[in-house]
Amino acid sequence: MSSEAKPPSKKKEGFLRRQAKSKTDFVSEEELLRKDSVSPDDVLRLGKSTEKYLCPPEANIYGIDFTRFKLRDIDSNQVLFEVAKPPPSYDAEDQEEPEVADPDEDPNAGRFVRYQFTPQFLKLKTVGATVEFVVGDKPVNKFRMIEKHYFRDRVLKCFDFEFGFCIPHSRNTVEHIYEFPKLSEDAIQEMVQHPYETRSDSFYFVEDRLIMHNKADYAYNGGGQS
Repeated sequence: MSSEAKPPSKKKEGFLRRQAKSKTDFVSEEELLRKDSVSPDDVLRLGKSTEKYLCPPEANIYGIDFTRFKLRDIDSNQVLFEVAKPPPSYDAEDQEEPEVADPDEDPNAGRFVRYQFTPQFLKLKTVGATVEFVVGDKPVNKFRMIEKHYFRDRVLKCFDFEFGFCIPHSRNTVEHIYEFPKLSEDAIQEMVQHPYETRSDSFYFVEDRLIMHNKADYAYNGGGQS
């Protein structure tokens, strides 16, 4: 009897290639933190929510500032959530005494939002997100947002939106349409029972370079605390 080993079948070889490819497709947060700049392709390869921010606040050299945000259910046109920044004060006294930064203040405080919704939110099909933002004194080319949503480090959905070109010193308004994935009743119940374990990372790019990174978490238990 011959003891010569049989070569692997083409089917098995193909499976091994796919398995090896799936391992190299993912990138870790630690790898990205070591990079000088982060690209859209980098964050698309993340397999879970990050613990840290992948760029400092100072990376936003374009002075982009989000001033209003509104969520509405497309089917009913019902406003689900709306918030706006108060307009800047032009009081003469304020101008004479510029605000001094508090050294104990968290520099990332404005980069995180906590949302509280009812369980019905998880059954919505399509939501419109209207954002208003201003731009500083530099033109903004290829402004793009990639937003990844997770539940317990399982990817729920990845949204990829283009803002396009923005002229300096402009105020811009755009609505992006979110088509939500259909969730099973078991998944909905689990997400309701575990508030703030649903998370998202929002990555903003100009000319394929990460300039802003915001984070959020979500509760769907009607605003009750865990």
